Amino acid sequence: MLDDRTTTPVWPAAYPQGYAVVDVETTGLARDDRIVSAAVYRLDAQGNVEDHWYSLVNPERDPGPVWIHGLTSDTLEGAPLFGDIAREFAHRLDGRVLVAHNAVFDWSMIAREYARAEHPAPVRQRLCTIALSKELSLPLPNHKLESLAAHFGVVQRHAHNALDDARVLAEVFRPSLHTAAERGVRLPLLECRPLTEWSAPSAPRIGRQAPASPYRSHGWRPSRKRPPCPHPNPGRYESDKPLKQGMRVAISGDTSIERELLEDRAVEAGLHVATSVSRLTSLLVTNDPDAPTSKTVRARSYGTPIIDEAAFTQLLRDVAPAGD
Repeated sequence: MLDDRTTTPVWPAAYPQGYAVVDVETTGLARDDRIVSAAVYRLDAQGNVEDHWYSLVNPERDPGPVWIHGLTSDTLEGAPLFGDIAREFAHRLDGRVLVAHNAVFDWSMIAREYARAEHPAPVRQRLCTIALSKELSLPLPNHKLESLAAHFGVVQRHAHNALDDARVLAEVFRPSLHTAAERGVRLPLLECRPLTEWSAPSAPRIGRQAPASPYRSHGWRPSRKRPPCPHPNPGRYESDKPLKQGMRVAISGDTSIERELLEDRAVEAGLHVATSVSRLTSLLVTNDPDAPTSKTVRARSYGTPIIDEAAFTQLLRDVAPAGD
């Protein structure tokens, strides 16, 4: 499938000129977790493979879920630091749209590593294959990569291996791209907002000769401006039913997943992330519903449904389209 060079008769002029299909394996999901391996398949404008690249990365910490990615501390001990591969990785991404499955996660991890390494990440746009499969209304039982691979007849040889996952994603992206082009579908491209500030006084420096950073503040500060939600608010969330695109969701208190990442996942699913709770709020997400915060107090007074983070992330896997 990767060598099939047939073309769609009329290719949309507005489509990007190149793509970088990316997969990263990590030590976990939190803001301080690290990349342990990275792979990139570079594709041309119509999804044909140009080349691929892969590297292990020494996270300088416990590798996390070895039972998932299979990379032990011994395996990663002699691997390069992210700072050592930052320029090569950047070269692979430069001028291309980053394509990934659940792209907000891969981008967030990559952006944090580049902020630590004090090196610019040359990515301006990303495309999530989950969002694209929804745009194409593909008949999938769920939005896992294995389901997308099965739909297109792609064999997944080594799940959660960055190189194989990137290969599989490149193989399923090309027919998805051609289907979108044939139907005249607008690609669900989103802006990659770089992290502008990073401070970690006790963190080891990444990159063996990196200069001192001009950015020292109190944690990650990504741009908070988002485009308006394109879907009307369908009302409040109802227990035992799926979330619907357009629902207004507020988040309160600490979250195990980085707040910005959780909010971006909600936005990519078609939800409206609200900064406060009002009578129009569909749902409040909090791990401490008894905390006397303004959001929880307002939610209780309005009768707004409240669920915890774990339930919310589960619901994000299958958000109903607007109008259903």
